[in-house]
Amino acid sequence: MHSKDSAILLISCSDKKGIVYNVANFIYSHNGNIVRSDQHTDEESGTFFMRIEWDLDGFAIQKNTIAQAFEPIAFKYSMNWQLHFSTKRQRTAIFVSKMEHCLYDILLKAKEGEVATDIACIISNHESLKTIAQYFGIPFFVFTKTKENKLQQEKKELEILNDFDIDCIVLARYMQILSKDFVSHYPNRIINIHHSFLPAFKGAKPYHQAYQHGVKIIGATSHYVTDLLDQGPIIEQDVIRVSHKDSIDDIIRKGKDIEKLVLSRALKKHLEHKVLVYANKTIVFD
Repeated sequence: MHSKDSAILLISCSDKKGIVYNVANFIYSHNGNIVRSDQHTDEESGTFFMRIEWDLDGFAIQKNTIAQAFEPIAFKYSMNWQLHFSTKRQRTAIFVSKMEHCLYDILLKAKEGEVATDIACIISNHESLKTIAQYFGIPFFVFTKTKENKLQQEKKELEILNDFDIDCIVLARYMQILSKDFVSHYPNRIINIHHSFLPAFKGAKPYHQAYQHGVKIIGATSHYVTDLLDQGPIIEQDVIRVSHKDSIDDIIRKGKDIEKLVLSRALKKHLEHKVLVYANKTIVFD
């Protein structure tokens, strides 16, 4: 991420002549210095995507009026657009169950500044990981869920998220399905991680199933959560090779390693405003 205070525009619209020129000229004509620019055109749909970032040092327009000043260009090209600022740190809530590897990884990377976010709270359906939250000095809340109380518990969780002014939610191996209503409060702001065996090895102990089938590659997928289970727009994926020499414990350990890596990459991309969602797919900028 750019170290100085910078503005970031994320844009999607129908591809037309002059978009890049007009956006760049808007920045240049107001004494802005572009530090990063990336674009992509989906030829099948004719949709143009762009991420452009510029220094605010010396920029002629005040931060609180940049959006208003850019509006005529956005209107001209019927843009879907977002304006963000690099110095605005997002506040993240982590949802966990009993598995700790992803939680530890995010907490340590946040502490070391590898992912630029403030972990505001941790929410769980079990007491198991409370001591980790206490060690890091982060508020920890437990909401045990059943089929009968799920919606009531989610309502309480949403109240906490609102109280803590949460921008982003990470499901760090949270073994609960979120309701459609819950997801609707944080569209494209809930990030999940799971193994990449679906739909081949469903249900319990997927790594054991993979081991029994002699797989040679295991992987992980991180995606935004939608009301369609595990079918949201994919942000990041990766794989690692395994062999007949690996025990089931080796495969589980490697699986956890790849899950941590993929989840932290996805979160970092999201926090740096490098992801655009389009038609249940993502454009992930470098």
